[in-house]
Amino acid sequence: MTINNNYLNLKDSYLFSTIAKKVREYSSQNPNAKIIRMGIGDVTRPLVPAVISAMQNAVVDMSKAETFKGYGDEQGYGFLQTAVKGYYAKKGVPLELNEIFIGDGAKSDLGNILDIFGTENAVLIPDPVYPVYVDTNIMHGRKIVFMNGNLGNGFLPMPIELNKTKADIIYLCSPNNPTGAVYTKAQLAEWVSYAKKHNAVILFDSAYEAFVTDKTLPTSIFEIKGAADCAIEFCSLSKTAGFTGTRCGYTVVPNALKNGDISINKLWLRRQTTKFNGVSYVVQRGAEAVFSDEGLAQITKDIEYYLGNAKIIASTLDELGIAYTGGNNSPYIWLKIPNSNDSWAFFDMLLEKAQIVGTPGAGFGASGEGHFRFSAFGQRENVIEAMERLKQILK
Repeated sequence: MTINNNYLNLKDSYLFSTIAKKVREYSSQNPNAKIIRMGIGDVTRPLVPAVISAMQNAVVDMSKAETFKGYGDEQGYGFLQTAVKGYYAKKGVPLELNEIFIGDGAKSDLGNILDIFGTENAVLIPDPVYPVYVDTNIMHGRKIVFMNGNLGNGFLPMPIELNKTKADIIYLCSPNNPTGAVYTKAQLAEWVSYAKKHNAVILFDSAYEAFVTDKTLPTSIFEIKGAADCAIEFCSLSKTAGFTGTRCGYTVVPNALKNGDISINKLWLRRQTTKFNGVSYVVQRGAEAVFSDEGLAQITKDIEYYLGNAKIIASTLDELGIAYTGGNNSPYIWLKIPNSNDSWAFFDMLLEKAQIVGTPGAGFGASGEGHFRFSAFGQRENVIEAMERLKQILK
């Protein structure tokens, strides 16, 4: 027996596992402390009524022989694919049903998509970055090239900054996790042009697209001309509709995306039919309800709630004179740590002096050092209290 030695190149623990361990240790030593968690991007608002009603009806379906569902199509039920297709149509993006793959969330598909690409491919990843992009490529043993996000480029690195670097697989996330920065259509057009020139594929993470309120900003890479020839898009209902504990998302693999005569869509379909048995019928009925007029109206109120939290955080940072990105068109606020470059030390200080949990920038890569991420997914009263505590220790 041998092992995949690439796993030995990973850090000992996942970023958020390390944070959870630190918080547990602090809680055990300070059992009466009220800890306010603004680190992991987990939602706090419940599933909306339209989703709950649809899932309850689906449970009843499962109790009757005539409506019972066994194994579903690995690519997803047609009713949910149709709902997603309609959602994209409102963006001006036409899709075919077979281009839409229903999955259990963007994180899974972002990692699993690598199965269909060769390990010799060079991978271009922005830094700071969501750890899954990096770790899953390390697991496969691929060469990773990092592009530096910083205050100077607004944490939106561009192809012009790559000099002669050539990549085969490119990760882009907009709105970005962790920085909250959002690419414009013109900026994404430059990336599409780069990918087409170098015969590369863009893996576009749009998990936070529902938080974009500026109508001039794109919420799908397929709003960019030519992107269907060079991009795959991943989206999740986790933050859009509170499905973090329910698990559902979708990946769009265009029929136009090919490597020579080989269809990437067909490769992904083959992978999914082999390794994935699909998302449950009950969950997919709930997901379908998200895209109904009633569902969209209800989840919009929750998104506005979280963006209201982000505004409170941003206003506090403005008052304290702390530079940041995000908080607008994004549920994340990425701040420059005042008077320090040690993000883990800042994490410890906030936990010990204010009982606030955030995410150290160093956990998102070397370029994240000196920065810190707050999530706006908490309860309003907790966000307000956390910001009052922050002002007390930083003023």
